[in-house]
Amino acid sequence: MDRIIGIDYGRRRTGVAASDPLGIFATALDTVDSTKLIDSLKKYAEKEKITHFVVGYPVNMDGRPSEAQADVDVFLKALQKAFPDIPVTLEDERFTSVLAHRAMIDGGMKAKDRRDKASVDKISAAIILQGYLDRQNGSATFDPANVPDSLSKKNRRR
Repeated sequence: MDRIIGIDYGRRRTGVAASDPLGIFATALDTVDSTKLIDSLKKYAEKEKITHFVVGYPVNMDGRPSEAQADVDVFLKALQKAFPDIPVTLEDERFTSVLAHRAMIDGGMKAKDRRDKASVDKISAAIILQGYLDRQNGSATFDPANVPDSLSKKNRRR
């Protein structure tokens, strides 16, 4: 099944998320040691077909490159070398950690569990990926001609 992978890259650990096969929902998968990330992605690609990578790109509030950009740039070169045929989209990752913390609070996660940075990283990856998916799907238009027969007026029971 086709999957789009979201990545919140960090110097020590990286959050990874994946889309559902239809490219509608992002799900946090795991937090991986960054030195083992490419191997982890290759192992995932043995089970699922990766069609796209969405990588969080660190930018300062004023739009200038952040300190972490150099680390992400090195990772991007390794990713492209390991998966030369899979496109990569860079996604602004500002506020993803804040949004991840908010999601954990709203989801009822205990304060002790929210301090686990691994949870923040994989939720951040899901937020990065979901933002991309929402923009991709927002451009879709409804075409009544493509309604499955089981949902069309003539086939619905009254």
